[in-house]
Amino acid sequence: MSYNSTIYINIKQLLQTRDAEEFYVPGNRMDELPKIHNAFLLVENGIIMDFGNMVNIPKKLENTEVIDLSNSFVMPTWCDAHTHSVFAGNRSNEYLMRLQGLTYKQIADGGGGILKTTQEIKSVSEQELYSISLKRILKMIQNGSGSIEIKSGYGLSYESELKILNVIKKLKDNLPIEIKSTFLGAHAYPKELTKKEYLNLILNKMIPDFTKKKLVDYVDIFCEKGYFGVSDSEKIIKKAKQLKVPAKIHVNQFNNIGGIQMAVTNDLVSVDHLEILDDNDIHALKNSKTMPVLLPGCSFFLDIPYAPAKKLIKNNIPFALASDFNPGSSPNGNMNFIVSLACNKLKITSEQAINAATLNGAYAMGINEKCGSISKGKLANFIILKEMDSINDLVYYYNDNLIKNVIIKGQVFNS
Repeated sequence: MSYNSTIYINIKQLLQTRDAEEFYVPGNRMDELPKIHNAFLLVENGIIMDFGNMVNIPKKLENTEVIDLSNSFVMPTWCDAHTHSVFAGNRSNEYLMRLQGLTYKQIADGGGGILKTTQEIKSVSEQELYSISLKRILKMIQNGSGSIEIKSGYGLSYESELKILNVIKKLKDNLPIEIKSTFLGAHAYPKELTKKEYLNLILNKMIPDFTKKKLVDYVDIFCEKGYFGVSDSEKIIKKAKQLKVPAKIHVNQFNNIGGIQMAVTNDLVSVDHLEILDDNDIHALKNSKTMPVLLPGCSFFLDIPYAPAKKLIKNNIPFALASDFNPGSSPNGNMNFIVSLACNKLKITSEQAINAATLNGAYAMGINEKCGSISKGKLANFIILKEMDSINDLVYYYNDNLIKNVIIKGQVFNS
């Protein structure tokens, strides 16, 4: 039988229920996770139409499928706002090298790191890269991610960056989830060009061409010592602005070189990493609309400091959590682990972590008007969790899969 709508009833707890006008959760309110006990959720044509306590369930529902979710928690799908999930090969050998004492920089200086993945990208066809990446993204969706930002940056040439962006476009076209495409040509420098030559290629050909081809939602830069400095990063940002493309930035991962202040001055959408923060950075972020995106999976895998989340919260600064899924420093796209890890290492509550990985992640992706919370008019993207005692179980049982079903635009996702 074909139904016009679906109503989920007897939901034990419906989490992250908000007005659609709440675009993000401020730092001092991140420990608040609105919820409804014994709830219903009405979905029609992939959109959330209504929700509330069972005593207020609509009386007349014609041609509506009824699904009983007794003992289940329901929450929005994860919004993974920072990934490099289109890549070929892996760097497991470098992991062993780090275990033997080599640093990320030493491996990169020896031809490993980003440059190794660049060679892997060159060695596969666009179709092969798509097939490899599709398997990866499908697994991420199965683990509850309903929105994913994907960066290029492993090409470091016009042809290879275009290959990656074409693959992201194809993933966008063929999958029901929200995907945002970010051009990260300024990820490292290729050996074939001088720094000046490569910067000019980014500014004068890559950004204009890829924007014209409608392959780019955002532009990003790796602003770090030995990579792209503040001045060159700002040149890239201003070029993107000229073409009306919003920007993000990798900043303060290993060193503080003033990138956050520059990013805030230029109204960037997000500043990502932030393992190192000083008082000037806090002051800059405090009165800005730029969303910090914290990446604890990278700190875990590289064994480097974690971003000071509690310092951000203390100063009423919001933040998002993301997986940073990539082959070199965070080979994991499971946001359930990231949320649990954040609680353990950033010393935040499950409520703070869920807010960071849903609504604040959606804000960092520019999709908060349709994703990130259970709100009327937003996409019906949500996770049905297995029976558990409280939402704390989701972060406590860090190695268990507590997801029963992932719903994307009102449909059970089956890969």
